[in-house]
Amino acid sequence: MKTEIISTEAGDARITWHPARTARLVLAVSHGAGGGIEARDLQALARVLPGQGVSVALVEQPWRVAGKKVAPAPKTLDVGWRGVWPALVGPGLPVISGGRSAGARVACRTAVELGAAAVLALSFPLHPPGRPEKSRAGELLGSGVPTLVVQGGNDPFGKPEEFPDGSFELVEVPGGDHGFVVPKRARITQEEAVTVVTDAVAKWLGSLG
Repeated sequence: MKTEIISTEAGDARITWHPARTARLVLAVSHGAGGGIEARDLQALARVLPGQGVSVALVEQPWRVAGKKVAPAPKTLDVGWRGVWPALVGPGLPVISGGRSAGARVACRTAVELGAAAVLALSFPLHPPGRPEKSRAGELLGSGVPTLVVQGGNDPFGKPEEFPDGSFELVEVPGGDHGFVVPKRARITQEEAVTVVTDAVAKWLGSLG
């Protein structure tokens, strides 16, 4: 594991690399607006995927590195993501652009422009809780590259059945909320819920060639 600070027009970002011994892909994933790279799904991917030939780059947006509590506007998040991209493509491998929640929106909005090989959208915030009319489906449908959505079955930002038809793939984490937390009485354990995420992502990455 190694960490590097990357200067962007939105401030300093930080990449924590979890390299594969013999990598065929780089999966770059950023956090949401309410948390950092310590999110359980991001940490699980960083633990599991390097053993499968995928280097994982956990990206902290400048606002998090600066210690701020509130994320800036979406366009500022895009600026930060663009700024770290040269470091992500540095190893010379195809880069899958990913993120959870707000980070997933960034990945969708910038994929074609940055030349991402694919997009991983964890807990895509289809709409604000209780506001289905404020749909962000256009961002997801416009990613322009192969896209995998991993969504909690009970996510208040958009349950799997609320998603429109599209060319993306969607995997449900049964009973999971926006952070893939499952209730104690759920039919799967918390550990199994995280495994649903890592297995789905590993299988999908394998299908990308």
